[in-house]
Amino acid sequence: MVTISVSSHPGEHPGNGSRPDAPELADLRRYGRRLVRRFVAQARADEQPTFASLVTEHLGVPTHDLPLVEERWAPYEHVNVQAAVDAWLAEPGRIADVVGLTNYRHRGPFGLGDLIRPDLSEFGGPHGPRPGNLSRVSLPIGPDGEKLQCLRAAVLLVSEGDDRIALLYRGSDRESEMYGVTVEAIASRPGLAEQATERLRELADEHNVFRGQVLSFGQDMFGERGSVLRFHKRQPMPKSDLILPEATFADLRRQVIGVALNRERLRASGQHLKRGLLLHGPPGVGKTHTVRYLVGELDDTTVVELTGDTLPAIKQACSIARSLQPAMIVVEDVDLIAEQRDRYGGETPLLFTLLNEMDGLAEDSDVVFLLTTNRADLLEPALAARPGRVDQAVHIDLPDREARLRLVRLYCGGLDLDTGRLDDVLDRTEGVTASFLKELLRRSAVVAGDRDGKSNSTDALRVTADDLDEALADLLDTRNQMTRAVLGFQTDAPG
Repeated sequence: MVTISVSSHPGEHPGNGSRPDAPELADLRRYGRRLVRRFVAQARADEQPTFASLVTEHLGVPTHDLPLVEERWAPYEHVNVQAAVDAWLAEPGRIADVVGLTNYRHRGPFGLGDLIRPDLSEFGGPHGPRPGNLSRVSLPIGPDGEKLQCLRAAVLLVSEGDDRIALLYRGSDRESEMYGVTVEAIASRPGLAEQATERLRELADEHNVFRGQVLSFGQDMFGERGSVLRFHKRQPMPKSDLILPEATFADLRRQVIGVALNRERLRASGQHLKRGLLLHGPPGVGKTHTVRYLVGELDDTTVVELTGDTLPAIKQACSIARSLQPAMIVVEDVDLIAEQRDRYGGETPLLFTLLNEMDGLAEDSDVVFLLTTNRADLLEPALAARPGRVDQAVHIDLPDREARLRLVRLYCGGLDLDTGRLDDVLDRTEGVTASFLKELLRRSAVVAGDRDGKSNSTDALRVTADDLDEALADLLDTRNQMTRAVLGFQTDAPG
């Protein structure tokens, strides 16, 4: 028989009849062990390495009179600074120990001078930044998923023969007060720290991973936690895919590609390379398509694209363009910033900021500004008041009959299209945009697919003249007035 005994006194401890809060011998032993651990930790604290002891021992001289030198970069330059540090450490005759930091996040800004103070009592005490494991972050360096492992924060103890340098390297950190990338240096002899940081600045430019890429700013660059640059694939397209009047195409090519091909001879002749182009015309006529063609042609050019929420990044884009020439800055729908104030509540519209940046570049800067707009009327007063910013305004108009025929052929793709009544379709599409014609061909394909009922077939779709007529009639129907408007249709075509 098993007997279960239950105490009838609620204040008693089960098993020994004592109160729950009454001390036991085991409690005293546990408390004693805790006191011993704390005593041992405090007794050995002075034996643990600190950055002050590590740097002082490495330099071999007292640090209190040595100057500190700092270089700072924008947050999106983290990958370039890491590439510079990697290249600098790989140079002959240079060896380094890299020490990670711990307990440095979620606190205010600090620098190398704070780390190397012998007494850390005013800088976080034993819970402040101390030597620890290395921490890295993987950042993109290209459009195909390429990554570079970048240090978050570290102290580099570098030896060059008899010379010694210590660097504090900190990347932009969303969880601390660091919004840029910094390198601070201290060295065993005068001038050496300056030489090291200047060399890193040179290498960051030499190994810049943005050079020759197509880039855009991420939206979070306007938050309080730094910024990113996104990579995009450059997609060359044949001239036959760009349906423009020959005169219009010649104007574009001469100003953008012609100048790029003859940059050295133009410089030698004292002619400026900086240029600005404005592509204007109704929505849907192919302005963005034209930009894609030009970007694809300039395969050695760094391109920074600004549109939508990233339009306020004008100054950053111009800074990149200045350092990575030849460069192109694409500002799509520039009319959106014609009246928009900057994010800090200042009185200068972003359009004026853009025009000032365009004017601030040197004449021999190989930078092209490519602006697009549907509302040239909003820009004309500002551009007229500041002549010289835009060298060429190119009007891209609605496609004429010949252009519409070329667009139909382009957008056919792999369709088997019956062109028996195509002349009638071209007559009825006077005033439409390229976007309208692209949608017309797509709808024709959908009509054809529904008609033949071969839902699982991989054969090319056969689009009859009736299919094309049905799709056009659908688009021209009064119920699709809004659809025509969003496709850029200017006037109702004859039915």
